[in-house]
Amino acid sequence: MNTEFKKGIVFAFGAYFLWGILPIYWDLISDIGAFEILAFRIVFSLIFMLFMLTLSKNTAPFKRDVKQLIANPIQLVAIIAAGYVITINWGTFIWAVTNGHVLQSSLGYYINPLVSILLALIFLKERFNKLEWVAIGLAVIGVLYMTIKIGVFPGISLLLAGSFGVYGLIKKIVPIDAISSITIECIVTAPAGLIYLWYIWHHGGLSFGLNSSSFWLIFSGAVTAIPLILFSAGARRIPLSLTGFIQYIGPTLMFVLGIFLFKEPFDMDQLITFIFIWIGIIIYSISQYFKIKKDKNPIIK
Repeated sequence: MNTEFKKGIVFAFGAYFLWGILPIYWDLISDIGAFEILAFRIVFSLIFMLFMLTLSKNTAPFKRDVKQLIANPIQLVAIIAAGYVITINWGTFIWAVTNGHVLQSSLGYYINPLVSILLALIFLKERFNKLEWVAIGLAVIGVLYMTIKIGVFPGISLLLAGSFGVYGLIKKIVPIDAISSITIECIVTAPAGLIYLWYIWHHGGLSFGLNSSSFWLIFSGAVTAIPLILFSAGARRIPLSLTGFIQYIGPTLMFVLGIFLFKEPFDMDQLITFIFIWIGIIIYSISQYFKIKKDKNPIIK
């Protein structure tokens, strides 16, 4: 096992571990409204990414990527869309955590890889094996069971899974450097964040000030960017199929936190829904394992 491969595993593990414990961070600033948090998160993320761009001496690749996007209007529109799609994902996640829906967030990120392979089928014309279709079918059954039996449509879960799936799809078809991409996404969404902050300040609804929630909110840019940078560094060093296994660290940590830390109700019907999803994930993981075994270029060199 070479050094770069080991680094890739550590980076990917770090990214999903941080994403998994994020509910604890957002709970620290729950005194501030979810959309105000989102707006500040956008602004602080931009500040942090500009700092990282300078620190990492990536200004030359950044300028090159900007020129590439300007020369390809479709890619430019796609990366702008990516910025707003991930903002929807962030906003949904923050609202869910601060309103007692950590378990639905966990379910969303469990479903995410299955949504991603559906998007790949539709837009990238990729072909999937029978095990992957069974995994998708079980996830659909789980969602339908929750909707019909519990009487709750898992809108939060599907919005999280769908938005992150679309974001991943766009990132796959727009081949630019990760730091450049994240920085550009922050730049194009910053005006919306600033306009919203100006609006609530103008109407006397701004909560940011001399309080503990505001102190923790200052770090939201770093909290946002660091896992994305770690994920990018890991994804470049290990196969996508292996990343697929590691990604379940995140929703598993959220699931544990939702039950044991946030004390969210979890009854038998919810357990049945999760069982369908978990079986689907196991089958999906088995299919990925077989893909790795068949790969002509082995993971461990």
